[in-house]
Amino acid sequence: MFKRLSPPEATNEAVVTFRFDEQTVTARPGDTVAAALLTSGISICRSTPVSNTPRAPYCMMGVCFECLVEVDGNPNVQACQVEVRDGMHVHTQQGARRLTS
Repeated sequence: MFKRLSPPEATNEAVVTFRFDEQTVTARPGDTVAAALLTSGISICRSTPVSNTPRAPYCMMGVCFECLVEVDGNPNVQACQVEVRDGMHVHTQQGARRLTS
């Protein structure tokens, strides 16, 4: 389990809130989506196309593609490469990567 040394609310720092599936997640400005999810106790961000096995962020630097999510309607987004924004909507990506136009 990932844990912050001190949550943003405890230090009076600015916070960013966004939605992940049906949950509201709080993060610090500059956090990536993957870091915000992990520190909020959310580890599953996608499922595999063949066995539907849950997957979680792994490398945290954009190499492995295990953290694919849908952000504001755009599929195949690497959660470890995108900074959180106030009001963004992130959804678990189910199954195979979809080609975008």
